[in-house]
Amino acid sequence: MILSGLAIRDEIEKGNIEITPYDESRLNPNSYNLRLHNELLVYTADVLDIKKPNPYETLVIPPEGLVLSPGRLYLGRTVEYTRTQNFVPMLEGRSSIGRLGLCVHVTAGFGDIGFSGYWTLEIHAISPLRIYPDIEICQIYYHTVEGDYVPYRSGKYQNNQGIQPSLSWRDFE
Repeated sequence: MILSGLAIRDEIEKGNIEITPYDESRLNPNSYNLRLHNELLVYTADVLDIKKPNPYETLVIPPEGLVLSPGRLYLGRTVEYTRTQNFVPMLEGRSSIGRLGLCVHVTAGFGDIGFSGYWTLEIHAISPLRIYPDIEICQIYYHTVEGDYVPYRSGKYQNNQGIQPSLSWRDFE
């Protein structure tokens, strides 16, 4: 079952969901809009390697915007820090953004119960597109869970402080 917007607000008040900073105007009927931070990460190698850390550089999105190029992966992050207990967080792009050909998460829209941190966004533009810092780029929603579970605590991306490049290489250590 997906929580309604009012249920999300109630769970925030109970301390089972945290969204910081929180703005009631971004609460939807069954989700909450998250914003894009002003930094992006782009890999600099021509060929990426799953077994190794990959080099990257950071781009700053200026107030006048930044044009994204098709065929390039950009990693961004949400302005908002989120934490959840007892619910499965899910992330989806907003339809207004998708209708411009901007894919917000290539594969990783599924969160774990107990995740705490900023969401790293896997951004890909279908055609050249100008983006801006602080745009409402995606929405988070929450599923209830059946049965016992062990919350996400020690994963590679727990309690992150910024954009997280792939840490797949740690799986081979």
